[in-house]
Amino acid sequence: MEDTRLQSIIDSLQEIASDTAVPRNIKEKLNFIVKVLHNVEEDILLRKDKALSELDEVVEDANLQSYTRTQIWNVVSALELI
Repeated sequence: MEDTRLQSIIDSLQEIASDTAVPRNIKEKLNFIVKVLHNVEEDILLRKDKALSELDEVVEDANLQSYTRTQIWNVVSALELI
């Protein structure tokens, strides 16, 4: 169950990162977050906390479109349930 939720979150992050309206620096952060979540050598809670911390920084970016910010908040909500 946890694996399917995590994969869904990763898929959502990759979808956001592939959006052409998303600034390059945000895409780089999102791709880094995906790598963090994929790192199976670390505990899931540690990966989750790292990802949430990075996502907090991402949503503060002034260049982020409001709809993209909403998408990221949805990812944050899903991640908090793990």
